[in-house]
Amino acid sequence: MPNAYISGTGFYVPPRVVTNDDLANVYGIDTTHEWIVQRTGIEERRFSEAGVATSDLGLYASEEAIARAGIQKSDLDMIIFATLSPDMSFPGCGVFLQQKLGLCDLPDSKFVPALDIRNQCSGFLYGLGTAASMVQTGNAKHVLLVGAETHSAAIDLTTRGRAVSSLFGDGAGAVVVSATEENRGIRKWKLGADGRHANDLAQQVWDIKKRPFLPMSPEGVGQVYPEQMWPHMDGKQVFRHAVERMISVLMQTCVESGLTGADIDLFVFHQANLRINQYIQNHLGIPDEKMVSNIQRYGNTTAATIPILLAEAERSGKLKPGMKVAMVAFGAGFTWGCAIAEW
Repeated sequence: MPNAYISGTGFYVPPRVVTNDDLANVYGIDTTHEWIVQRTGIEERRFSEAGVATSDLGLYASEEAIARAGIQKSDLDMIIFATLSPDMSFPGCGVFLQQKLGLCDLPDSKFVPALDIRNQCSGFLYGLGTAASMVQTGNAKHVLLVGAETHSAAIDLTTRGRAVSSLFGDGAGAVVVSATEENRGIRKWKLGADGRHANDLAQQVWDIKKRPFLPMSPEGVGQVYPEQMWPHMDGKQVFRHAVERMISVLMQTCVESGLTGADIDLFVFHQANLRINQYIQNHLGIPDEKMVSNIQRYGNTTAATIPILLAEAERSGKLKPGMKVAMVAFGAGFTWGCAIAEW
């Protein structure tokens, strides 16, 4: 059975920088730079311009990952796209990315399958487990896994929504998961979910139980009220469960892999809130040199945070071949996951 390893990484963030001061001065949100940094560690984030789709962000990241993997687009056997902010309700972003990559127009096109994953901040790790399994069973040789988000179009950029809107930014990360006979790759992954807290972090933009699923005006125009249209979050619940679940799944995955924290060379935590990650780091006694972080510059890019971090760490030399990497995430659902890879 072949091993599955990450053969290439790529990332893309929009050029437009939105600082905490911009949220106050440009958007009129009653907040301050100090208030946001104290609670989240975020200093700025990136916003896409109107007309840019989530699959567009994914395209840039994918092309870089494919090039760095040293393969051709026609070598891909599958696309997995993780996002909570798809281009539209359906179809998913995977088929749009397939088309934008030109895979439908190649002379030797295989019309590879495109799978969309909706596990929010844990989406990349759910996708990584899926991609690794596809490769290890021999059903695919190269799987393109993308995490991408366009949050800026769907957050309440007013004082009413400041507790959530200050957290999120746009961006995309991608990896190619490939088969190898070398003794390296994704060693262990573990996932979990607790649907009892599904409404503690949610965007209930429609209610499919109702007929019609959106309230309608007498003229037949759909109307979405603020409590449905914008994301909402029970911040205390999310913080507490994120800390508990991330620590638990990381420790379980290490134990099942026969590893201790000292064996891990680099910890790549989902970038939801710097204070959450610092709490976990301090609780587990992880030294600073084994941590990577970019939430200060990008905010929470949900499914994209871990692949962006991997790409940046590889470019900077922080992530080197042979290193053991632990990736951990927690998100809406609640969902969580951990994966350990030998780079």
